[in-house]
Amino acid sequence: MAKTFTAQMSNLRDGTWRLYMVLYNTTDPWPEYRFEQTQPPTFTDRIEAFNRLGFELMPGAEWTWVEDSQDPDDPASPVVLIAATQVRSRPGVVQ
Repeated sequence: MAKTFTAQMSNLRDGTWRLYMVLYNTTDPWPEYRFEQTQPPTFTDRIEAFNRLGFELMPGAEWTWVEDSQDPDDPASPVVLIAATQVRSRPGVVQ
């Protein structure tokens, strides 16, 4: 049976984006994909990144977006967008 995970995507200080899988109870590095673009990745871009990392969206999964700031103590700090969705390991891929 495929394991389920939370995938998150955030924009970095240089304006590019990264997609990563949240892995609990491990010291292993989290699977990550960095998009070399400053525009938010399209749905297709994200699906391709999931495939490269060995994951797929859960059926019916939706993205949720929250806003954060680079410096929580500074109201003028640049905004950081963080998206999350549910994914599962692709069949035949060991996570």
